[in-house]
Amino acid sequence: MSLDFFRGITMFLLIGEATELYSQLAGPAFQGTFLGAIGTQMEHHPWNGLRFWDLIQPFFMFIVGVAMPFSFGRRWEHGDTWSVTFRHATFRSAMLLLFGWGLYCIGPGRITFELWNVLAQLSFTYFVAFLMMRKSARAQIIFTFMLLALSEGLYRLWPMPGFNEPFVPDRNFGSWMDLLLMGKLSRGHWVAFNAVPTTAHTMWGVLAGQLLRNTKSPGRKIKALVLAGVVGLAVGYALDPVTPIIKRICTSSFVIVTGGWCLLALVFSYWLIDVKKVQRWTFFFNIVGMNSLFIYMFTNTGGSEWFHRIAKPFTMGLFVWAGELNASAVTSLVVWGMLWYLCFWLYKRRIFIKI
Repeated sequence: MSLDFFRGITMFLLIGEATELYSQLAGPAFQGTFLGAIGTQMEHHPWNGLRFWDLIQPFFMFIVGVAMPFSFGRRWEHGDTWSVTFRHATFRSAMLLLFGWGLYCIGPGRITFELWNVLAQLSFTYFVAFLMMRKSARAQIIFTFMLLALSEGLYRLWPMPGFNEPFVPDRNFGSWMDLLLMGKLSRGHWVAFNAVPTTAHTMWGVLAGQLLRNTKSPGRKIKALVLAGVVGLAVGYALDPVTPIIKRICTSSFVIVTGGWCLLALVFSYWLIDVKKVQRWTFFFNIVGMNSLFIYMFTNTGGSEWFHRIAKPFTMGLFVWAGELNASAVTSLVVWGMLWYLCFWLYKRRIFIKI
């Protein structure tokens, strides 16, 4: 239940971006206000720093990892061999990569090769996490820090002129790799190599899922997760003066500090939902997470714009008296509700789109 809630609220916030509400709150009309501060937190930090919205992608990666010991564990217990699940993991990784790549082709209306979005990254992190998940916890932890050390070393030691400034936008190892792979740079300074360090998020999710699935008491599980989360925050923030916290190139400090936030968010959900049994209202969010891949693809392939075109004539007409800004906010809220209802409609008909 707690994982369903964590996944659901993360996806609910993610589809909220497609309604344009966050960008409205971050706009000049709300500058200096409480709503403006919320809007700022719902946008990515431009470079060195951390905002709430920078946690959503790590949450997504981490949640996938948490679910893996439950889904694959049940299959292994019911007799599926490793080779059978390996084929499924390979297929799923390939489909995630295909979907992630395909999203970049829809906007421009032509085939293009870009690998910056969360699905393309998840295809790599998911597959690596699967390969490692039957190793000991110690081996998995060591492997994640080896990935972070590899990333740190490549950024700091890369000798190529023009790409040897590790923490400068478009002048770092990740940007060089993008030019090699795709022949272009991201306008937002994102890099495809982020898939390597952010693999730690998915693998730490696997470890957390394995802990939640074992027979230890809830109290011991909570203590272990809280301790790991607090250590992650302390180490990540302490590293910031040495290795800046930068989401756009997934620095090691960013991965560690957001890993800490992932663990604390999970343990809060576990304590609230599974231990304290506060579950009545969680259904509202859970149904969004039940079709997470579908709703992500829908909002990123024009679905939210379609809902905007449907809602706007009515909301702007009925709320014209409140002013254009407020009417636009109402439009965004209505679109958000329409996206939620689409998930509810699918749930009522037991339609769950998965790979």
